[in-house]
Amino acid sequence: MQRVWFNKTYSSVATAIKLIREADLAGHYELICSNTNAHAGAFLAAHEHAIEPAGLSGDAYLDWCLEFCREHSITIFWPGKEAGLIAQQRARFEQQGTRVLSVATRETLALMHDKARFCAGLDLPIAPPAQFCAVDTIAQYDRAYDLLRPLHRKLCIKPSESVYGLGFAILDEERSGAQLLLAGAQYHVNARELRAGLAEMRQFKPLLLMEYLDGYEYSADCVADDGLLICAVPRKKPHVGGQGQLIDLRDDILQACTQLTRSYRLNGIFNIQFREGKNGLALLEINPRMSGGIGMACAAGPNLPYIALRGFDCGFSQVSVPPIRNGMRVGELALAVELP
Repeated sequence: MQRVWFNKTYSSVATAIKLIREADLAGHYELICSNTNAHAGAFLAAHEHAIEPAGLSGDAYLDWCLEFCREHSITIFWPGKEAGLIAQQRARFEQQGTRVLSVATRETLALMHDKARFCAGLDLPIAPPAQFCAVDTIAQYDRAYDLLRPLHRKLCIKPSESVYGLGFAILDEERSGAQLLLAGAQYHVNARELRAGLAEMRQFKPLLLMEYLDGYEYSADCVADDGLLICAVPRKKPHVGGQGQLIDLRDDILQACTQLTRSYRLNGIFNIQFREGKNGLALLEINPRMSGGIGMACAAGPNLPYIALRGFDCGFSQVSVPPIRNGMRVGELALAVELP
């Protein structure tokens, strides 16, 4: 039996653990989950759970992970927190009998987290990123705005480093901040008020000022084996909420996923985001982790967390990938539970 450890990560790990247990009918895997939050929902899905010490990072956290693997006889480590550092030091884990399931090298993970640097070096003609400028001073912002605004009907802004769309906003040139608030216009900011706020700061964290893509968004959950795409399940997100999402096996999205996987030698599970604009399909970002919608992708056929784990453990020649139900409408329902 393999003892598999998921350290602190995003809440989607609960769904992943549940899916693995559902598919692991022969009981090959014992799943351990840890978090600094003693009431983490993922604890309910795991065979075992542990509380991580708060405040650890960098080498101190790495040493704690090495000790945790020794003490708990971990044979496979699927890291979330400090994934880049752990990937770089995977040999130290292997020396004590723990294999590390990493999405990419530390350098590649750092590149993907820096959207400005990642998009600037991207070669993906089938789905190029939206036109953008990286800015961290008001002078740079003004030059970028003067360059981009005449070319695009709408602009948007987002941090160069963020998750779950935090910090993203569409620039509104007509409604004030109060009007946007009262209208319930999420992800919008008044353009003049934004500029005034940025001008008050001498310098700020890097932002991307970019053309706003107003078409459909696609989220592709992928499994790969060291640069070889094994499976990709793209989900199309309707503009209107409450309608779920549609499984859409678009050829251009699948081709883009294949190329990106090969170019960055991606591995395990990751998520690639696309959106349509006036020039067609555009890449938004690669998330080197399981998406929040991983369960919806798996409802269409392939159990992606189990496929990734089993393939890493035994080789993908030993894993069968079921057909994907193209056109299926998927959604999620909230479920109330008692937490630990």
